[in-house]
Amino acid sequence: MSISYEMNLGKTYNESLPTLGNVIADVIQFFGAERIYGVGGDFAANLIAAIAPKVAICPSSNEMHAGFSACAKAEVDGIGFCLSTYMVGSLPCASAAALAVTEGLPVVFISGAPAEAEVDSLAIHHTLHPNTAWKTEYDNALNAFAALGVKVERLQGQRADGHPNVAGERFYQLVAHAYKTKQPVFIEIPRDQVFQKTQPIQLPKLVGEICGCEHVLTGSELVVDAIIEKLASAQFPVLYLGDRLKHNKTLQRLLMAFANKFNIPYATSWFAKGIFDEFDSLCLGAYNGVFTQSSGRDYIENKVDYVIDVASSILPQDSNIAFATGTHKIELLTNKTLLKGGTLLEQDLIEIFQLLLQRHEKVFDFFAPELECKTVNFEHEVDFNNLASTLNHIQSQTHTALVYLPEVGNSYFASYSLKVKQSSLGRGWLTNPWYGAMGTALPYARVVAQRIQDNAKDERAVVIIGDGGFHFQLNELIHFLKDKTDVTIIYMRNNVFHLGKSGDDAIYHCNDERFDVHQVIQGYQGHSTTINTTGDFISRFEETLKRSGISLIEVLAKPIEEKQCHEIRLLNLYIKAKNGQADALEQWQALTV
Repeated sequence: MSISYEMNLGKTYNESLPTLGNVIADVIQFFGAERIYGVGGDFAANLIAAIAPKVAICPSSNEMHAGFSACAKAEVDGIGFCLSTYMVGSLPCASAAALAVTEGLPVVFISGAPAEAEVDSLAIHHTLHPNTAWKTEYDNALNAFAALGVKVERLQGQRADGHPNVAGERFYQLVAHAYKTKQPVFIEIPRDQVFQKTQPIQLPKLVGEICGCEHVLTGSELVVDAIIEKLASAQFPVLYLGDRLKHNKTLQRLLMAFANKFNIPYATSWFAKGIFDEFDSLCLGAYNGVFTQSSGRDYIENKVDYVIDVASSILPQDSNIAFATGTHKIELLTNKTLLKGGTLLEQDLIEIFQLLLQRHEKVFDFFAPELECKTVNFEHEVDFNNLASTLNHIQSQTHTALVYLPEVGNSYFASYSLKVKQSSLGRGWLTNPWYGAMGTALPYARVVAQRIQDNAKDERAVVIIGDGGFHFQLNELIHFLKDKTDVTIIYMRNNVFHLGKSGDDAIYHCNDERFDVHQVIQGYQGHSTTINTTGDFISRFEETLKRSGISLIEVLAKPIEEKQCHEIRLLNLYIKAKNGQADALEQWQALTV
C-alpha cells in the first residue's frame, strides 16, 4: 500500500508543494535571467510549458548557437541558460560547453530527458544505440559533458512513498554552483518529473547571499600593509587588471574608485579588454608586450616602477603574456604584488581594496601619455591593416558607444588595436579569446543587441567577421529580424580561411566569387553596401548608426601580408623566427632588443 504525501506529512504541507517546473522557473528568475536560449523538442516540451509563462524562451537556429548565446548572456549578465531536448539536442551544445569551461562562464545547460519509467531496456529514438549493442546507453550526453570537465546530474523523482522528491533543491544547488564557480553545469530533467511535486525551497533574498559565509581566508590586513609600503616608495605605480574581473561588478567598481582616488593608471590584459573605458584618462589600454599598439605601452615599459597585478590568471597563459615571446615587461618586473584572487567571487580581493581605500593616502602625479593620433587617409583602401584605426576615428567622432564582437581569425587579432568605450553592458569588446569554440560572433551579437534594446542606450553592436565565419553562422541573422534589434556587420571578404592557411587546397576556400551577400541581407530586410576607400567606409558606417535592423558593409580584403594587421604580421614573424628562418630572426631581434 502506497502512502500519499498528505497521509505522511499532512494536508497543509501537501498543498504547499510546488511542481518541479515552477521551482525551475523561479530559480532561473532568481538568478536574474529574463531570457533563455534554446531549441524545442519532444523531451523538452514539458519544460517549455513550465518555464515559458515566467521566462522568455528565445528560439535559436540550432542548439550550438543556443549554447553560444547562453555563453554571451553569461558574459554580459553573469549567468546564462540554454534549453534543449535529449541527446540529439544536448550533444550539439558540447562546443558551447567547451567554450564555457575555457572562458570560465556560468552557463546552465538544461536538457529534457526520458521519463524515469522509460529508462529501461528499450532503445529510445534519441539514444545513441548501435543496432548490435547488448544494452541501451542512456547516459551518453551526461558522460560527454562530464568528459569536458562539466558538473553533470540527472534530476530524480520520488524515491520513497509519501516523501516528495528533492529535485527542485538539487536544481537550485547546481545553478548556484555554476554561479559561484564561474563554470558550466549540465542538467537532465526527466519529462515525467516537470509537473510532479517537489519539496519547497526558500530562496535567499539576494543572489550575493549564496556565498556570503564561504570566505574563510584571513590576512588581508597584512597584505594591505605590504602594498601600502610599496606604494609609499613608488613614483609610477600601475594597476594591471586581468580577466577574472569580467563577472565581478563589485570589484570593478572598487578598482576604479581606488584608481581615481589616488590617480593611479591602469592597463588590462588582452583577455580583459573591453571591461573598462579605454577613453578614460587613467586607462593605458590593453597591454601585451611587443604586440601592444596603445599609447600606454611606452609608459608601462619605460616608467612604471611598481605593479599591482589584479585578477589575472593563476596559470601563465601563452597569448595573454605576449605569446611567450619574453617581451611582456609587466610579467618580467620584479617589484609587483600579485593579487590573483582564489576565493568564490573574488571576496579576498574585494576585502583588500576596501581596506586600501580606507587606509592608503598617497596621491600620485600621473599625467596621461600623449595620444598617438594615427592619421586616417580617406583615399586609402580599407583592409585589416587599417581597419582598427578607421574605427577608432569613427568612435572618437560619435557619441554612440560601439560594442565590438570580432569573430576568431584575422578579425579577432585586428580588434586588439581598437580603442573601446564603456557601454551600459559593462563590456565594450566581447569575443572568444581562448578559441574554446568558433562561430560565436553572431550568437553573441544577438544577445548584445537585445540587451542594448532593453537598456535603450545610444549604443550599437558591431560584428567584425570574415566570410568564413559569416557563412558558418549567418542563419542567426533571422533572429535580428524577429527580435527587431540593430546590428552593424563589417564583412571582411577575402574568400579564404586566411588565418592558419598553409596551402592552396580547396579546404581553405570558404567562399565563391559568385556569392552575392547583398541579396542575402535584403532577404532579412537589411541594408548592405560594398566600399573601397576609408572615406567611403566612414560615411557608410555612420549611416548604419542611424538605421534600424541589419546593416552590412562588405570590405573586399586582400589575403596578402602587407594588408594584415600589425598583430598578425608580428606573430607570423615571431613564428618564422622560432622556426629558424634567418631573415625573420634578424628582424625579430631588431624589434625586441
